[in-house]
This record gives sequence, C-alpha cells and structure tokens, in this order.
Amino acid sequence: MKVIFLQDVLGSGKKGEIKEVADGYARNFLLKKNLAKIATSTLVVNVEKKTKKQKKQNFEELKENQKIASTLDGVEVEVKAKASDGGTLYAAIGGRKLVDEIKRQFGVDIKMGQIKTESQIKEIGEHKIKIEFGDGLEADLSIIVSPDSD
Repeated sequence: MKVIFLQDVLGSGKKGEIKEVADGYARNFLLKKNLAKIATSTLVVNVEKKTKKQKKQNFEELKENQKIASTLDGVEVEVKAKASDGGTLYAAIGGRKLVDEIKRQFGVDIKMGQIKTESQIKEIGEHKIKIEFGDGLEADLSIIVSPDSD
C-alpha cells in the first residue's frame, strides 16, 4: 500500500515522504496512529507541490544566508560597554547585544541562536565569534569591546 507520511517514523519514512509499505503495517499501525495517509492521486500531487515549494524556499534562504555570511565574514563589530579600571565588564555581553549591534552597524538580521562564542565576553579587547547559518555556512567575526565613556 502506498502511503504519505504525516510525521517522521523511525525506520519507515520521513514527514511528506511517499512510500510503499506492507498493507498490514499501514492499516494496523500507520493509519490507526495517524502517522500516514493512503496516497491518493490528489494527495500525491499536493505533496509534490509542497515539496517543490519547500525546495524553492530553502534555496532562497540559502542564497540569502550566503549573502549575509559574505557580508559579515571577517568584519569587526564595535561594542561599547561599562567596565572597571582593570578592563573587566560590569555585565557580560550576551547574544541580544551582539545581534542588536550587528543589525545597527551592518543592517543584517541574525538570530541569537546562530551566534557561537568560545566563552562569555566579560573583558575589554578583541573577541572572536562565529555565526552559523546551517548547511556548513558560517561567518567569523571580531568583536571589539571598548569602555563606554558614560
């Protein structure tokens, strides 16, 4: 029996996949637990349209991420923060502050979860971070922390 998976099923299929499975397995497990539907011609056409649309959307996202990565790779982001005379910051610089500064300085939107640091930024000076976009695409940035004069 040909089915369309509605959810990922370990060892059987992934969501949206159209696959031939044993009739008993389909009737007694997949259909009863609402993990799959019988693949009718209209459902198959709809799934193929969705898949094609998703691939196009993924391609557009990849192109946009490549553009952002090339813009940000190797740049220096200047961040001002309040610090003691010894160069220790009163508050660590977190992802939200970095996202805001990157957007302000370069006009690029990134998500906090994309920023990878080796350790928290708690001192004045230069710090290296990575921004990961998925599909092995990443950008290396330098964060230059200087004391805030206020």
